[in-house]
Amino acid sequence: MSFLARLLAAERRNDSLLCVGLDPEPAKFPAPWTGDATRIFDFCAAIVDTTHDLVLAFKPQIAYFAAHRAEDQLERLIAHIQRVAPEVPVILDAKRGDIGATAEQYASEAFDRYKAHAVTLSPFMGFDSIEPYLRRPDKGAILLCRTSNPGGSDLQMQRLADVEGQPRLYEHLARLAQGPWNTNGQLGLVVGATFPEELARVRALAPTLPLLIPGVGAQGGDAAATVRAAWRGGPGGQTTAPIIVNSSRAVLYAGSGADFAAAARQVAMATRETLNHAR
Repeated sequence: MSFLARLLAAERRNDSLLCVGLDPEPAKFPAPWTGDATRIFDFCAAIVDTTHDLVLAFKPQIAYFAAHRAEDQLERLIAHIQRVAPEVPVILDAKRGDIGATAEQYASEAFDRYKAHAVTLSPFMGFDSIEPYLRRPDKGAILLCRTSNPGGSDLQMQRLADVEGQPRLYEHLARLAQGPWNTNGQLGLVVGATFPEELARVRALAPTLPLLIPGVGAQGGDAAATVRAAWRGGPGGQTTAPIIVNSSRAVLYAGSGADFAAAARQVAMATRETLNHAR
């Protein structure tokens, strides 16, 4: 099954546009786990166990594991997700961006070692940095396009004088991903919820690509506005342009006591309902 097919199936099964980002910070864990990096798997697995019927994807961010020498816990976590929720795709948030043999190794890391269904990539080095990931037709590659951070404007909002129409860089990336780069229908784009106008613009330029949308929740992005700008559906509400609306901290740290996983479920459920009402 392709990543896109898997994503759409999970959306239908769980009636959800929500992705829970798994960004474990031991300092924020509930007692008695506070500050204990050996509990990263336990913390994240508890979140997965209480939310997997509410989401269309999980997105572990690799830096939160690698910083604590917890890559083995990341492997265990993704295996756990695929055991308890085999229908839910896993997006490895790695933002890799290199070429040639190095890119091949990064692709092997994401897809062979961690068994992710998709990975986030930086397209700054061009198609050479994307192509090695596209050799696996069942996997997805999600390219940074218009990111949620304020500094993204330093490059992404600049106009390209040598391209017809002088589009902004993020607009040019969206066109490439929708068109010549998307050789096997595997590409998606990262577009932040904090920029709803640009989000709508990307959707116009890439009318069928899945959009991974961070910035809802703790970063202040409006969930309902995000859906209106980016989700598209056909007759009967069938999705024609999927979105993956990510929330990390707001879900993970909804509670600070022994009931932290139950609190996470409540926030995930409320966020899912908010997103669904906007469709």
